[in-house]
Amino acid sequence: MVPVVKTAGTILFSNQALGQARRRGYNARVDLAQDHNRRVWDERVQQGRLHTRTARDKEFENPLKAINGRGWITGGLEGKQVLCLAGGGGLQAPLYAAAGAVVTVVDISPEMIEQDKRVANERGLKLTALVGSMDDLSMLANASFDLVSQPVSTCYVPNLAKVYDEITRVLRVGGQYLSQHKQPTNLQAAPTPFPSGYAVTQSYYDKGPLPPLQGDFEHREKGALEFVHRWEELIGGLCRAGFVIEDLAEPNHGNAGAEPGSFRHRSHYVPPYVAIKARRVDMPALGQARATGILIP
Repeated sequence: MVPVVKTAGTILFSNQALGQARRRGYNARVDLAQDHNRRVWDERVQQGRLHTRTARDKEFENPLKAINGRGWITGGLEGKQVLCLAGGGGLQAPLYAAAGAVVTVVDISPEMIEQDKRVANERGLKLTALVGSMDDLSMLANASFDLVSQPVSTCYVPNLAKVYDEITRVLRVGGQYLSQHKQPTNLQAAPTPFPSGYAVTQSYYDKGPLPPLQGDFEHREKGALEFVHRWEELIGGLCRAGFVIEDLAEPNHGNAGAEPGSFRHRSHYVPPYVAIKARRVDMPALGQARATGILIP
């Protein structure tokens, strides 16, 4: 049992638990992160916190438009096998199903999965909703999906390569992987500005988890355990896993005139997210979760 404390209704890790996990190594960090983040996201759903809302009536009027703001999905979704990875909550999965896709959603939080089931039932939609971690999709068959959609979530696991390897396995050759990630600097930088600006206070190479923040900040989910993933892991790791990157976008949430320390003000100086459009190509599996080299033509 991992020791935790609760402060003002929010689950926080004890320093003792963090220290024990670092000493015990990778598997301990995985168990620690999974168990803890599951509780945090269940609590967020119960409290109606940010990033737990369900799809709205207006979005169901044109579900494909609602989920395809960048135009990265071409040719429609009718009959396509879609995996919404770490995408529970009753937002993405029901909209994909309403657009005609055959949808499976996997999320670490049972409460988020229950929201998918509830919305699907209310809307008369069919989808498969499973509780599980993004770095272990052993319940899913090889090459069973045409598209994998993943919102911002990879920051909650210590080893991004394991996530990419699992996506490679379950995605068919030629299939799309549409994902969003927190940028490394977003997790490294202080939440509020110093007199000279937003300082980078966390190491780029720390294996994490990051120390919890005191207070509510939109760029971090309060109480959750998060890990910095370097650009080499985000982009190079995706290529090594068997993908080509077809496009990349940085959503602009910044506003220089916003209140200093607010999400909008901080985002003007520290970009929060990156969105990546990638396609699975036919190449030998590298098993890159265990590999250390970069493939050189």
